[in-house]
Amino acid sequence: MSRPLRTLPQKDSARNIKSRVGAGSIKGDCDLFKGFPKTIFHIMEGRMENPETEMRAYDLMQPGRRLTPLVFASPHSGRHYPADFVSRSQLEGHQLRSSEDAFVDRLFDDVPNHGAPLLAARLPRAWIDVNRAADELDPALIEGQRRGAHNPRVASGLGVIPRVVSGGRPIYSGKLSQTEVRDRLRHAWQPYHASLRRLMNESVEAFGQAILIDCHSMPHEALDQVRVQGRRPEVVLGDRFGASAGRDITDMIEAEFAREGFVVSRNSPFAGAFVAQHYGRPRAGRHVIQVELDRACYMDEATLTPHSGFADVKARLTAVVARLCQTGRRDESLAAE
Repeated sequence: MSRPLRTLPQKDSARNIKSRVGAGSIKGDCDLFKGFPKTIFHIMEGRMENPETEMRAYDLMQPGRRLTPLVFASPHSGRHYPADFVSRSQLEGHQLRSSEDAFVDRLFDDVPNHGAPLLAARLPRAWIDVNRAADELDPALIEGQRRGAHNPRVASGLGVIPRVVSGGRPIYSGKLSQTEVRDRLRHAWQPYHASLRRLMNESVEAFGQAILIDCHSMPHEALDQVRVQGRRPEVVLGDRFGASAGRDITDMIEAEFAREGFVVSRNSPFAGAFVAQHYGRPRAGRHVIQVELDRACYMDEATLTPHSGFADVKARLTAVVARLCQTGRRDESLAAE
């Protein structure tokens, strides 16, 4: 008999979580993940025979009232691993988790207390990547999938259903069926994006604009060749070189991170992927900024555990969030559903 799905403790804002896809169930801590702290990840029971009630695609933490056009999202911090996925993978647990933006949702979980929503994917990036287009399908992984125009993300194994994790390590020993891929898209990708679209639309309707802060983390080594005035950056802001957000919006966000002592790079080495490209329409008042945080700032990448600097980094990020959420603030607010 399945048990209710456990989630990481959420300080302050847990009461604001509203789920758009049904409740989940888990199996408990899997032997593959021995040696890691409990409740860092979850192994989910069953084969999604009724995903509407067995699994949730995301958690949505809403404020009591919407006070700002800002929307925050964490598409890659999901840590609820379907049991059949774990058992079929040829990778060990810590290898599967290497693509995860671990703990990013926890770093930003104070967002609802400042009048903005936080949307966080629950399912892992290694299982489905909601920062990819639904048609970024990999013929090297999916049975019967026709080759389309060259797509460097798909070619490298990082399509919407990833073939590899970081370091190019293959997840599977064989191919996936078209049916399984469609199920993942229908029960995870589509609900996540339906919620994100709705949040953006609500901001535009209530405040005249929407500003999406798409929250990510990056391996420390990704910054080896990047310097900002001789210093290694800790935060990379991606606005697709101005295509996904107005310059004034990006300037404001960069200034707030710099005010908290973060060294900030813009568009290098990450300029923004599908979410920024698809939702960013600055001329229509829809701005998207991808925020990448160096994982070494807050966690041990070898053990995938927060280190002693986690609380300090979270406090600095919360200060950034608090000031950003003053942007476009109005007395007329949108009541949370």
